[in-house]
Amino acid sequence: MTESPMPASELLEIADALLPGHSLDTAQVTQGNLHHVVLLPGTAAVRVSKRPSSAEAMPRRMEALREIGKAGLPFAVPEPLTPVTRFGERAAVAVSWVGGEAQPEGQGDPDRIGKLLRAVREVTVTPRLRQLLYAPREKGWAEILAEEVVPRLPDRWRDECRRRLEAARTLEAVPDALVHGDLGGSNVHWSRDGELVGVLDWDQAHLFDPAIDAALMAWHGWDTIRAAVDPETYRRARVYDAPFGVGHLVGVLDGRPLTNVEGYVRSIVAWLEENA
Repeated sequence: MTESPMPASELLEIADALLPGHSLDTAQVTQGNLHHVVLLPGTAAVRVSKRPSSAEAMPRRMEALREIGKAGLPFAVPEPLTPVTRFGERAAVAVSWVGGEAQPEGQGDPDRIGKLLRAVREVTVTPRLRQLLYAPREKGWAEILAEEVVPRLPDRWRDECRRRLEAARTLEAVPDALVHGDLGGSNVHWSRDGELVGVLDWDQAHLFDPAIDAALMAWHGWDTIRAAVDPETYRRARVYDAPFGVGHLVGVLDGRPLTNVEGYVRSIVAWLEENA
């Protein structure tokens, strides 16, 4: 289902309703995969659902965020500041501001990236967190892709992607750990001197192989990831990335239904062609 467009003026009205008395003079409107976002620098980020499925999932995601925030991570995690509030078919919530800024693509210190990846995968998965997060190993994630995606690929890619997917499916299982699901890029904030400040946008968090997050951090370059993690994690990260690109893979691993399979396949084909 394609989300309906939402004017910036309406998004600002929602931000004002959630955070009355806060100036919107410096507000910036942006968007991610699941939400529109109103940034109030130094104060908060207001997240507004794009689709009904995102609206329905927002309370659970915010509860998971609170549970992750209790884990004592050595960096900031956004904290929900308001209840999840409905505005018609939309849901919205304000979360705390996390300072710092993203590093440019292809740059990053392997030691600091390795510490980030270790900190996330070592979070204790409490019984409540296990209730709140999707566990794709229990849901036949590879079978979904083999049945719904691979048959729709162009002939030249079908057999190769089926082989790559089977290699990922048959990796020796490791214990499920917390996986952020969207590490890299603008979701990881660093200080000007390169210290990790915080990690944003845990909406795609799930319980699976931590090598997924290592593959996502290849935003900083695969050579950097090779130096940041142990050889086995690096190998697994490359295997998970190979079928469709790990960013596409997470679209199934995080539990979201494939509502626009044709669009998903087009994006995968573009990735395959680019990385041929």
